[in-house]
Amino acid sequence: MPNLKDLKNRIASVKSTRKITKAMQMVAAAKLRRAQEAAEAGRPYAERMTAVIGGLSASVGGSDTAPRLLAGTGSDQTHLLVVMTAERGLCGGFNSSIVRLVRNRIEKLKAEGKTVKLLTVGKKGREQLRRDHADLLVGHVDLTEVKRVGYVNAAGIASDILSRFDAGEFDVASIYFSTFQSVISQIPTETQIIPAKFDAPEGDEASTLYDYEPSEDAVLEDLLPRGVATQIFSALLENAASEQGARMSAMDNATRNAGDMIDRLTIEYNRSRQAVITNELIEIISGAEAL
Repeated sequence: MPNLKDLKNRIASVKSTRKITKAMQMVAAAKLRRAQEAAEAGRPYAERMTAVIGGLSASVGGSDTAPRLLAGTGSDQTHLLVVMTAERGLCGGFNSSIVRLVRNRIEKLKAEGKTVKLLTVGKKGREQLRRDHADLLVGHVDLTEVKRVGYVNAAGIASDILSRFDAGEFDVASIYFSTFQSVISQIPTETQIIPAKFDAPEGDEASTLYDYEPSEDAVLEDLLPRGVATQIFSALLENAASEQGARMSAMDNATRNAGDMIDRLTIEYNRSRQAVITNELIEIISGAEAL
């Protein structure tokens, strides 16, 4: 059984840890509000961009003049997986859940005889994937110094991916991120961005006819790169909100666990202290009776 000094030191240590986790929870809560607002504000634009490009893609179809970003290379042998995770830990299973989805995809593609390449966005995803798939890593985007994700960051990532596609480094590109639903619910998501896949509009929008000037192919040629950047930007915003939600939840659980541990240690400390006092009293009484 630990002595009183050890128990006292452990209680003080856990109390210090609880202060840290409580502070991190409050910081994550403040950041979550801003990140959630940004993610929700970006969804209508991304959805509208998807609808516009989807309508154009449906009208162009599989024509010979369709842009390469839409038609693809004609092969699906080489896959580029863009893995978006956090730069920091202490956010529960947020990073691990995305990496787990990527690992399952890698195993499936390798079983089909495909070539896989990895481009990581975020240090934590790179660290986990490097253990088993270091040979697949072809690039990394460091956002450590970025305090708030902006479109310029997404445009830089999109430019890197598009330049690799133009150089013939891959045939299919997909992004992996976490979609924010609530503080306790973040869904690991996979989205193919090259060849671009956009759902055609339904309902009244589908029946509306538009005349495009210049041609639909020319408009698509200009919109598709922007569409890729928009999808990446939306994924970064969702990831940022998911990270703060996961961290807030994880730090809340850690604070509660620290409180429970302090209660248990305090009870053990009081019992040990009572036992010491009882032993001292017994020794004093025994000594007095001996006299």
